[in-house]
Amino acid sequence: MPSLSRKRALVTGGSRGIGAAIVKRLASEGADVAFTFAASPERAAEVARQAEAKGVKSLAIQADSASAEAVVAAVERTAAGLGGIDILVNNAGVAVIAPIDEFKLADFDRTFAINVRSVFVASQAALEHMPAGSSIINIGSTNAERMPFAGGAVYAMSKSALQGLVKGMARDLGPRGITVNNIQPGPVDTDMNPATGQFAEMLKSLMPLPRYATGDEIAGMVAYLAGPEARFITGASLMIDGGFSA
Repeated sequence: MPSLSRKRALVTGGSRGIGAAIVKRLASEGADVAFTFAASPERAAEVARQAEAKGVKSLAIQADSASAEAVVAAVERTAAGLGGIDILVNNAGVAVIAPIDEFKLADFDRTFAINVRSVFVASQAALEHMPAGSSIINIGSTNAERMPFAGGAVYAMSKSALQGLVKGMARDLGPRGITVNNIQPGPVDTDMNPATGQFAEMLKSLMPLPRYATGDEIAGMVAYLAGPEARFITGASLMIDGGFSA
């Protein structure tokens, strides 16, 4: 039997890149999966179709993670459509790269609204529907530990914030049997940061394993943390970065 059979999952930002890989991996493990997307309904419909091809239920929900109201509505729609939530993957994120003295306040606010506030909002809303044995998994970044180039201060700060949030939430939710963890990827081959992009060779030169990860590799760690073998892991920020932070 698949390790996540009969589980119910919500993945924010699940229509492309790492998020889409997570949706499809959770579906392949037997979980019904809802996911949010901000744009491109056609792409989202295709991800849902691929998930349903695994024999599970899938819901594509349009929601801007910068809106607290939209995030809460997506959680409620997931709980109603799937009958509850056992797995929450806070994957939605943005990265604006600019020198600190040129960084726009509007970009700062949007970065924190999506990368930090939406994690808190989605987690708080989902907890009303999560039984013991549930998991909250955030997609952070290795840049919380190492930011080796200029212009990434605000992004790194937003991902560092998740480390403190996870530690505190693990204390709050451990007595309820709910685990909370961060996954901190290094460079991953996606549309936003392709392995052939302008930063690729510089980033690979910093890594003991000089290549980008695939979305499927990140999704594999998500599936592990959501599964029965990881029930004693909580409050952790786990690197999957090819040694980028070493």
